[in-house]
Amino acid sequence: MINEFNEYRQKMNEKILDADNLVLKRLFNLDTNTYTDGALSSKVKEMIGLSASMVLRCDDCVKYHLQKCFELGVTKNEVFEVFAISNIVGGTIVIPHLRRAVEFWEELEKTK
Repeated sequence: MINEFNEYRQKMNEKILDADNLVLKRLFNLDTNTYTDGALSSKVKEMIGLSASMVLRCDDCVKYHLQKCFELGVTKNEVFEVFAISNIVGGTIVIPHLRRAVEFWEELEKTK
């Protein structure tokens, strides 16, 4: 599940960037730089990104931010607090995305 997601994302990102569209390149660069350490740590920023992605119901974004959170040492308890906030803000319509997020988190934990 994790490898399939990463391989597809990388393949498609390469195709998008190979189109050499200046606006898309700038957007990708802005997205990358948004999550670097600043007044807020990368870890906090990724948790915010995860919550926003859940509320917006973007499963690909949720997976991406979950993986980044995992890599940055976010604990299971921390990620479940992010899940709780996301469901309070987004309402019960977020629950199906919560289920898929928990499944993806469990797959990440298996890689330890």
